Formats: sequence, structure tokens, C-alpha cells
Amino acid sequence: MRITLAAVGKAKDGVTKDLYDHYSARLRWRITLKEVEERRPLKPDQLKDHEGELLLAALPRDAKVIALDERGKDLDSRSFAQLLGRWQDEGVRDLAFIIGGAEGLSKAARQAADVLLCLGRMTWPHMLVRGMLAEQLFRAESILAGHPYHRD
Repeated sequence: MRITLAAVGKAKDGVTKDLYDHYSARLRWRITLKEVEERRPLKPDQLKDHEGELLLAALPRDAKVIALDERGKDLDSRSFAQLLGRWQDEGVRDLAFIIGGAEGLSKAARQAADVLLCLGRMTWPHMLVRGMLAEQLFRAESILAGHPYHRD
């Protein structure tokens, strides 16, 4: 399975980029990070809508899409792995995740998603979410492979 992570903002060197790099390098699934950024000073709703357009344009055609959103499903790691494993068994070739910016995801981006996923009810910095997601992808791979990385 090929994974695309479309995210708002350009990561700068530092701990959040290091965390993402660490876990994405451990993945067997091929992962590509596509960063989008709007530099024009727009009102918050306009910014969110335009970022949504940029995110959707960065997605592979026919990909299963998971949008990270505070209103999404709150899955545990094993359930997340089972979802990805089911799609892999069904022959899904492309999986895409979208992470919005500080204003969140546009309505269009949420509606384009096959699944809305929440990484817990707390609010997380969108740059940190990249590393958290990469770790959960690595954990999901480990669960599916029966590797002892994940402990119940």
C-alpha cells in the first residue's frame, strides 16, 4: 500500500520533524509527505477553504482518504490497524491522510474523506500530528505483522 500524507504547512527542522522522520523511515509501506501552504493573508474561513482545496489537489486519484478531524472516530491502535489491514486485503493501493492547519479542515475536505479520524479529544499542534500519525502507522504495521512493538 502506498500512503500519502497531505498536510498544511512546511515543517521546519526540529523535534516535530525529527519525530515524523523517525517513524516514517521505519515504515515498510511507502509514505510520501505532500506539504501545502497558502501564503496570502486570508480571513480564517477563506484560509481554511483554500487550504482544503490544496489538500484535495495533493491526493492521489482513487485513494481511500482518512481526514484527521476532532469530530472523527476515536479508534484504538488495534482497531486502526484492522481498518488498514482490511483495506490492504481488499486491494486498496493508495491511502491518503489529510491534516489541516491551525483553522482545521474545510467542509469539502471532511466530505471527501472515507473516514474521519480523531487522535483523541485533545487539540494537538498540526505539526506534531504528523509524527503521531507516522508512529500509529508503524504501530499498525507491527500489529498486522504480529511484531511485539505493540503491547495490549
